[in-house]
Amino acid sequence: MRLDGIHHVTCITADAPRNVEYYTGVLGLRLVKKSVNQDDPTVYHLFYADEDGDPGSDITFFEYPNAREGRAGAGMIHTVVWRVGSEEALEFWRERAGSVPFTDPDGLRHDLVVADVPDKPLIADHPEIPRELALQGFEGVRAYGEEPTAFLESLGFEDGLTRGDSRQGWIHYGPAPAEPGIGGAGTVHHVAWSSTMEEHEAWRQRVIDAGGHPTPVIDRFWFRSIYFREPSGVLFEIATLGPGFAADEDPAHLGETLILPPDFEHLRAEVEPLLTPLPKPR
Repeated sequence: MRLDGIHHVTCITADAPRNVEYYTGVLGLRLVKKSVNQDDPTVYHLFYADEDGDPGSDITFFEYPNAREGRAGAGMIHTVVWRVGSEEALEFWRERAGSVPFTDPDGLRHDLVVADVPDKPLIADHPEIPRELALQGFEGVRAYGEEPTAFLESLGFEDGLTRGDSRQGWIHYGPAPAEPGIGGAGTVHHVAWSSTMEEHEAWRQRVIDAGGHPTPVIDRFWFRSIYFREPSGVLFEIATLGPGFAADEDPAHLGETLILPPDFEHLRAEVEPLLTPLPKPR
């Protein structure tokens, strides 16, 4: 039983329209779901990914309008690492993003590495970005803190890396800055790792056996989730590989309209007027 790499990374933005323009325009990802934070449905939850909305490529954002600028510190992820296909692609992104590593408009740090894995490239279509140069999904994440080696090993990680049937992903740790972390715009809220639906309950039990304190299984409609903090403080999620974003939208029209899970549909008239108008991503 092995986790199948990174499922998604969830972050915080202070400006959803700017966020849409950057992640769909500059980075060339597809907005695959426009919804609300199911724990606070007065704010957006925006999902960007490859063309099919596949786990492993999905970076998501909660929008808290005009949120203060955050700062990564101990027990927080500070960098999201993406794959590209070649040194030529790295040069393309150095020019397009201004540098590598680079930061988004909220200050969230991204890095790129040339892929050296058998995993399928997870690519979105963009008129300005040739497919051979596009982002190919997540490679890993970097966090501040002491690596919780024994805990990670109990979850099947080896040197911070997990390899499932189709994908691999990693988390690497390094010394934290002296300043404490501040949650806010430009910070990572949590990293999610992938599980099959059939093994999800078993993963929850494994976390408990390792000394963790997971939530009950939470049905997010597009996937099911458990959440817990590893010993250094980083918030982990284990999310299922399905049902997926096409469960309630035509795959050709993902992300075009506000979609609320069935349990939240009764709130539409209340929450929709509170949400920031967004530009059309395509």
